[in-house]
Amino acid sequence: MDVGLRFQKTVNLYYENGFTVQYTNSHLLSQRLYFGVSYVTSRLGSAMGTNAIKQDNIFISTTYMFRPARSLKPFIRLNTGYFFADYEEPIFDVLPNSSFLLSPEAGLALSFNNPLKLNLSLGYNLITGDGVDGAGTLFPVFIQTGVTWNLFSNNKDDEKGL
Repeated sequence: MDVGLRFQKTVNLYYENGFTVQYTNSHLLSQRLYFGVSYVTSRLGSAMGTNAIKQDNIFISTTYMFRPARSLKPFIRLNTGYFFADYEEPIFDVLPNSSFLLSPEAGLALSFNNPLKLNLSLGYNLITGDGVDGAGTLFPVFIQTGVTWNLFSNNKDDEKGL
């Protein structure tokens, strides 16, 4: 089980940071398949100490890891979840402020000879909005970096994950 931080930047909008947990075992397609849950928010990014819109994303993910025994591994991921923007002022209550999330990602994961893992990916939100039909702050393209630590790893072969 990998636990760590997820740093996400929506292109042309906010930094959103949060937490991620990813799970695999040797029976899940030889550690190629991961399941995860993540929470990212602008409250820990662009909205921290500013008047930027506070928005929260929670999603579950499935990741397929290519070349799982190597240090540098390409991967694809599919996220699904929920987005909510807190506009704070009652005048904005008429605007859509939530949406389901569906976003594919593609990237690279780097593992070391210890439980530390890094990953970088590019993602695309398939469900977006314009402020009239859907939340106006849910932009399509994002970049994410993850830094995780494997909690239960006892040998180097088990540490080659996300």
